[in-house]
Amino acid sequence: YSSIFNYPTLTWADIGAIGWLVDGAAIMNQVMLCRTSYGPYARAMVRICKEESFHQRQGYEIMAVLAKGTAAQKEMAQDALNRWWWPSLMMFGPSDANSTHSAQSMRWKIKRQSNDELRQTFIDRTLQQAEVIGLTIPDPALKWNEATQHYDWGQIDWTEFNNVVAGNGPCNRERLAARNKAHKDGAWVREAAAAYAAKQAKKRAA
Repeated sequence: YSSIFNYPTLTWADIGAIGWLVDGAAIMNQVMLCRTSYGPYARAMVRICKEESFHQRQGYEIMAVLAKGTAAQKEMAQDALNRWWWPSLMMFGPSDANSTHSAQSMRWKIKRQSNDELRQTFIDRTLQQAEVIGLTIPDPALKWNEATQHYDWGQIDWTEFNNVVAGNGPCNRERLAARNKAHKDGAWVREAAAAYAAKQAKKRAA
């Protein structure tokens, strides 16, 4: 599963922030992959993007409603944005200079845009969306660059990113424990299915 799910969800606003930011970042990657050189993956991405777009719009609406609500509700929305902003930027992967596979993926046209190009587009669009609903992106270094016609942003904590990917995130152990428990609890289903398949195979062979 994605490393982004190793962060905790603390309030209802987190559901909005995840839909808006996390699914928004996912869509940014997936729309690009609709034109990937691997046909089956590209065709699947078209349908996936439609579903993710719903999640993104739903999340943004949740944040917009909270931002227009009471002071406590707006504070809750801002807090969720503060906590999910940087992990969402990390979803695009390491910077181009430090990405192990990006150059090869670009040569093979598996990827059509680099990690940093996608991250830049996400920041440019999301900042405007935040301004519309009265929330503030938690990056004091964020500023418009007239020369590039894009926003410059602050330093991403790649040590945190590497720790989460390595299995040392805030909820890594909890998430893995839940999945291991589900696998163990579902053993009887797999055993029953295997027994039924064996029984049917025996009937066909008779």
